[in-house]
Amino acid sequence: MSILLIDSGNTRLKLGLLEDAGAETGFALDGPALCAASPRMTAHAIASDDIQALRDWLAALPTPPRAALGANVAGPARGSAIEDVLATYGCAVRWVVAQAHAYGLTSRYTRPEQLGADRWVSMVGVLAQVKGGLAKAGAGNSGGSGLQPAAQAPGASAFLLACFGTATTLDTVSGEGVFEGGLILPGPALMRQSLASGTANLPLAHGTPQDFPTDTHQAISSGVAAAQAGAVVRQWLAGARRFGEAPRVYAAGGAWDEVALETERLLADAAAVSGRLPPAITVIENPVLNGLAYLAASLEPDSP
Repeated sequence: MSILLIDSGNTRLKLGLLEDAGAETGFALDGPALCAASPRMTAHAIASDDIQALRDWLAALPTPPRAALGANVAGPARGSAIEDVLATYGCAVRWVVAQAHAYGLTSRYTRPEQLGADRWVSMVGVLAQVKGGLAKAGAGNSGGSGLQPAAQAPGASAFLLACFGTATTLDTVSGEGVFEGGLILPGPALMRQSLASGTANLPLAHGTPQDFPTDTHQAISSGVAAAQAGAVVRQWLAGARRFGEAPRVYAAGGAWDEVALETERLLADAAAVSGRLPPAITVIENPVLNGLAYLAASLEPDSP
């Protein structure tokens, strides 16, 4: 059986297909948890509102998926449109909702269900990799999505997950698997667009960040990169103060390349001032699909 993994975002709809994922029904899988790097998974991306492209992609598959697991932050209407397309193949979608505690991740959010499913799933996936793989669940479950808690693994390191998309999110998880909280700010493209649409004379800028920009395009591009990188440094330093050691840094998202050099430079400067080595930044492809693959490997079958 193949399982379709769905990352329904504001700009892109990303699809992952897990081949030979399990039995004919439900989500029960044999063997270890799967990750996005698995040769049994293929990924595809289309515009988030291009439902016809989704139909075309599904029609081209040799065998349609029999089950789907997804994270949707693009609104109920988008979720319903995806469900309607998959219903023509007899494929039901299970949408993930953030939990207070599941898979070893405990959320400090005041209302845990308010946390974006994409952020929560991504943290679950990174946490599983940091701990060396997702533990299979014990008895009981943690809520309506069928997710089950996993045992804690000692000695895991804290990490900062920075995702640069339509919005930029910076989420910090302790070595004990506690989501301490995170930032949300406009992504690089939204920052540029807001200046172009909200002012009379500023252009929609593209340029290389400079220490001392000498034209408007450079000034805007440098300001955007500095804002994004500065937010990363802020959370990295906050994590170092909270945990007594600097967190690992993971980066993802289509806008990462735009801010990578500035982020690496400012992190190195901050590390030097604080007497630390500059952190190595690990870039993750498709963190939401990666996390969904881990979840799919441990979800219980649907009740008959």
